[in-house]
Amino acid sequence: MSGLDRNIYISNMEVEKALALMTERLKPCLGKRSEEEISTFDSLGRVTAKAIFALVSSPNYNASAMDGIAVKAKATFAASETNPIRLKIMTDFIYVDTGDPILDPYDAVIMIEDVVVIDDNTVEIIKAASPWQDIRPIGEDIVANEMIISANHSIRPVDIAAMLAGGVNTVQVYKKPKVGLIPTGTEIIEPGEPLELGKIIESNSRMFEGLVKEYGGEANRYKPIPDDYLLLKEGIQKAVQENDMVIINAGSSAGSEDYTVKLIAELGEVLVHGIATKPGKPAILGIVQDKPVIGIPGYPVSAYFVFENFAKPIIKSFVRQPIPTMDTAEAVLSKRVVSSLKHREYVRIKLGMVDNKLIATPLSRGAGATMSLVRADGILVIPQNSEGVEGGETVKIELLKNIQEIHNTIVSIGSHDIAMDIMANLIHQHNSDFSLSSAHVGSMGGIMALRRGETHIAPIHLLDEATGRYNVDYVKRYLPNVEMALIKGIKRVQGIMVKKGNPKDIKDFKDLTREDVQFVNRQKGAGTRILLDYMLLQKEISGDNITGYEREMTTHMAVAAAVASGSADAGLGVLSAAKAMHLDFIPVGNEEYDFAIPVRHLNLPMIELFIQKLKSDEFAQELDTLGGYSLESAGEIVYINE
Repeated sequence: MSGLDRNIYISNMEVEKALALMTERLKPCLGKRSEEEISTFDSLGRVTAKAIFALVSSPNYNASAMDGIAVKAKATFAASETNPIRLKIMTDFIYVDTGDPILDPYDAVIMIEDVVVIDDNTVEIIKAASPWQDIRPIGEDIVANEMIISANHSIRPVDIAAMLAGGVNTVQVYKKPKVGLIPTGTEIIEPGEPLELGKIIESNSRMFEGLVKEYGGEANRYKPIPDDYLLLKEGIQKAVQENDMVIINAGSSAGSEDYTVKLIAELGEVLVHGIATKPGKPAILGIVQDKPVIGIPGYPVSAYFVFENFAKPIIKSFVRQPIPTMDTAEAVLSKRVVSSLKHREYVRIKLGMVDNKLIATPLSRGAGATMSLVRADGILVIPQNSEGVEGGETVKIELLKNIQEIHNTIVSIGSHDIAMDIMANLIHQHNSDFSLSSAHVGSMGGIMALRRGETHIAPIHLLDEATGRYNVDYVKRYLPNVEMALIKGIKRVQGIMVKKGNPKDIKDFKDLTREDVQFVNRQKGAGTRILLDYMLLQKEISGDNITGYEREMTTHMAVAAAVASGSADAGLGVLSAAKAMHLDFIPVGNEEYDFAIPVRHLNLPMIELFIQKLKSDEFAQELDTLGGYSLESAGEIVYINE
């Protein structure tokens, strides 16, 4: 493939400028929005094309406001505690319930609690009633011909009730814009189809479907189209004919088979190719037959942010709705984030309240890291022309979750284990007000987060080379002036993970130095990395002699996945990760995976629940299924530095 076969980005346009250009060109299209009349019952979330006026009053008669008796007010004026008045049924009063009509000659209601029943025909009152007392007059709630809701209003449940009460049974709304979604790529397959080497399950369009519905549109997803110029052209033409807007996913970059920009140019006009944003730079904004066509990159995170920046405002414009502003909160950034001067960058963030301080921990920044969107509590937007943000700085975070939910989150920064996912699920199952947020930065990263006051707990498994003990010595060494404790966690088996059948016949650490063995390591500061270096030192093996020693992964599962995929022959990790990825396992020793915690956090209700779940039978059963764990001391508290 020659360089001439590749597309060249024609711009690096700012997000706002690109959106403004697109919106300006779409004014004729957006100004012709069609309307439809629908049942009021089915109008939730739809946008009114015209103001809605009441056809009848509510109530449409004078109605009793409570249970009691209807009386002639004038006949009660003399009543008092010293001068009780007796009234006769059908002559002076009638019994009424809440909502009953009040007709002449009655003009007041006395609540039943203020009435003394003498016999079947007689009651006694000791307090006068004023005219129209406890009567809802005609139109008290809604008066015929008054406006209930305005045009361009997104209909809520309370609006439906008001319209029905006002006699409005049908409502004129804007038609939902039809949004055609075209997944592309020879490598993609539908969910449920056999997953072969080189194939990827197509999921972006399903995310788009949900977003289109959420923002007021009607999603029209097409079957994936392979990277074939003529098939793609035919698919785009069909989608443009059948929809108000078209989104083409993947094929927007600069590869020789990225045809989207060429096809939009051939069928219509390309306004922008290349946006100054990261992720999402290869986005394409175009118009075909006066309809917006957007080329969105295939990486999931890029796809999400391009959709949010461009597709969302256009869909909202179709139904005359503004883009709602996101709630924001100020938080302290837990570590430095470096950014390019060329782009606006969207950094996914985990949030938690620690010692009345909101802590923002950056998640994986890769454009393909779908789980960073799932786990994110908020977004840090780093503007173009900024080199990034330093750790410890206060930053503004756009919130993706309710702030109260974030306040009730246990912040866990440190070593990774599948057990933390199990624990997070058990905590939220037990009490949906509480949650557990884990950031995987390695054991030493967790210790440093504790020093900075950025986490409630730090999962650690740090072997001290001098004493041969786990965890206690590191906590003493790095947090000498803080009252600290260890919540005893789990003991787990560490070992060398190899492919099923152990095709390279790896038996111990010496085999890792062979030229035909490719190793994959954990990141510096991870407890597993420290254990590896300790073992290598004991056996007088240099990491320089191990191919792949410098290749780092941030979790046990990532190491296991590398071995399972064949990109590595071996990696050090826990038995549960090996079992999860169907690998063979060569045990090298047991270790203690505990939770370092400042003593002041032990009495937090969510930490008390965490300890309770550590000791629970359900947690033990889950770990037993995974294998390689023991829990004989789980939940015990070991106080340090006292």
